[in-house]
Amino acid sequence: MNGFLAVYAENGADWTAALNQAAQFTMLISVAAFALAIPLAVVLMLGRTSRRPILSRAAGAVIETARGIPTLAWLFLLYFVLPQVDILLSAVAVSILCLGLIGGAYLSEVLRAGFAAIHRGQHEAAAAVGLAPGGTLRFIIMPQVVRIVLPPSLNILVSLLKESSVCALISTPELMLRAKDLATNDFRPLQVYLLVGLYYFALGWPLSLLVRLLDRRLKRGHLTPT
Repeated sequence: MNGFLAVYAENGADWTAALNQAAQFTMLISVAAFALAIPLAVVLMLGRTSRRPILSRAAGAVIETARGIPTLAWLFLLYFVLPQVDILLSAVAVSILCLGLIGGAYLSEVLRAGFAAIHRGQHEAAAAVGLAPGGTLRFIIMPQVVRIVLPPSLNILVSLLKESSVCALISTPELMLRAKDLATNDFRPLQVYLLVGLYYFALGWPLSLLVRLLDRRLKRGHLTPT
């Protein structure tokens, strides 16, 4: 056990310096992908709920395809196919695009469920008191939708953070790629990957706590209809 810990005393400073920089890329990729997922989710949600069958079916096909194909397959598909059509993107950009596409598909269903949870009678009541559709959406519908969708949306961000680990396979300079380099150079894979696991935990755990905190606070004073 002492020998196991001695490895960290000997290499810890160098490893943490490299992993700290890689962790910044991991967070950058995750947050940027989530930012891309939000407008994409809105477009897909509007298409899925459209009264026009062609739009609804097209949006549904995009959502099911994005969710049904593994992240790694999407990553390789975008990384190797886009250059064939003269679209040249860096590994970081491809990683953000891939995770944003997948995150947008999942987030669109969260948004759709959030709006579906609002009873139609609230629209009718707002119209009865003279509130315009825009005001109804802004002051009555959206506050309730945000309360419903915020916790699961942050859960998607946590999932994107963990999914970003596969981006190492296209040489994106994030945590797993840096861990592979360190493990190869120092021949200490167990210690390196254990340390990287702690990095992912340190990045994801506060977000998970925030999700639970928001969920409790947003439910406070809310009566579940019977």
